[in-house]
Amino acid sequence: MKKLVSIRGAITANNNVESITRAAVKLIDRIYFRNRIGDDDVVNITVSTTADITAFYPVRAIREAGHNVPLFSCIEPQIDGALNGCIRVMVTAHSEKPVQNVYLNGARYLRKDICGSYAIALDGPSGAGKSTVAKLVAQRLNITYLDTGALYRALGLKCLDAAVAVSDAAAVEKLLKPVNVTIEYTDGAQSVLLDGVDVSGRIRTPEVSMAASGVSAVPYVRSKLLGLQRKIAEKQSVILDGRDIGTVVLPDAEFKFFLTASSEIRAKRRYDELTAKGENVSYAAVLKDVVERDRNDSTRANAPLKKAYDAIEIVSDNMTAADVADAIASRVTEDIE
Repeated sequence: MKKLVSIRGAITANNNVESITRAAVKLIDRIYFRNRIGDDDVVNITVSTTADITAFYPVRAIREAGHNVPLFSCIEPQIDGALNGCIRVMVTAHSEKPVQNVYLNGARYLRKDICGSYAIALDGPSGAGKSTVAKLVAQRLNITYLDTGALYRALGLKCLDAAVAVSDAAAVEKLLKPVNVTIEYTDGAQSVLLDGVDVSGRIRTPEVSMAASGVSAVPYVRSKLLGLQRKIAEKQSVILDGRDIGTVVLPDAEFKFFLTASSEIRAKRRYDELTAKGENVSYAAVLKDVVERDRNDSTRANAPLKKAYDAIEIVSDNMTAADVADAIASRVTEDIE
């Protein structure tokens, strides 16, 4: 049963129209998303701003974003030592879920008890360079990189070794139910353990890649790995890459990005990577694999590849991995400092 609740939120912004608009809309959208509410559930929204926010009214930005709810606005008194450039909101709404208060950007430091760590969700199609970018971002921000794709690859490898068709969901579940897959970190390096055996060096072939795509469509497999990924993300600041991180695995992630590129560019990058390792592959075969995997990932019934509604899309055709990592790290740094 729904009850009347009050949801608090705060965000910092620079004193210009663009920054205030982006901050106000982002805060309301994130409050709505985390609390699973919409305008129909909201009784009213009260917005207060510090005295130095003068370039634009946040309530106007919220209204112009299409929110048709009662809005109230006020200016806070000037207090020495208080956080500057701050927009605070109180959303009164009907909800049946526990309240999720939201503090973003510099306002995170108002509630360090709930803002000590953060998660970055990086989604996108096969060959977009997500893993490379995620590792670089982790290094730049000094956070943990959780290679979710490696987990699926390990289970795909198990199916290949056992000659179990990944299209046979029942057989896959039977095979994988007793299997233990984990990730360990030693001096910052990640190792994937399959039943205690390090398989990090065996899971990067095209065959395992296709098996991973197939096995990831099995509902049991996604359920098996979902808890592990969330458990790791709860303990520390992390970046995760995959197909449905921002939509399914970590829908409440504070930062979401969708990295993509044309199929030809992605195939060329993958081809260069494989040939550099000494593998005998053709560009045509790699391109065919990329196109086929795109189709499989986008059309599967369970957790298909999909851009989260609040993800920032990055098209990397003309960008290096370092360029993409810099763009993501800059956006995150801007919001947490």
